[in-house]
Amino acid sequence: MNSADHAFAEEWVAAWNARDLDRILSHYAPEIVFLSPFAQKRLGDGRVVGMAALREYWRGGLAVIPDLHFELEAVLSGHQCLTILYRNQNRQLVAETVEFDAAGKVVRSSACYG
Repeated sequence: MNSADHAFAEEWVAAWNARDLDRILSHYAPEIVFLSPFAQKRLGDGRVVGMAALREYWRGGLAVIPDLHFELEAVLSGHQCLTILYRNQNRQLVAETVEFDAAGKVVRSSACYG
């Protein structure tokens, strides 16, 4: 496993657990594409495109999940991507795969739930 990938995942989880939206979004590129079945339920479309849309989507999510908390389970390294395996506040297993641009910012993220 790549130590930089593990450090990214740890910081990503810490940002979520701090409920710090700006810190969370600092990991993402302006042209981010986020795919999630929860986005499909909440927005009618499972694709959230762009930083402004992602900010609004996650602002709403943080508001309706006051006990949000992630526990890092594993980090899987790939080519210009990684998958973060974690458990959420409901102990549900989640796999989030993120793809990076040349600057190390996430340009595409897919969340899958167990």
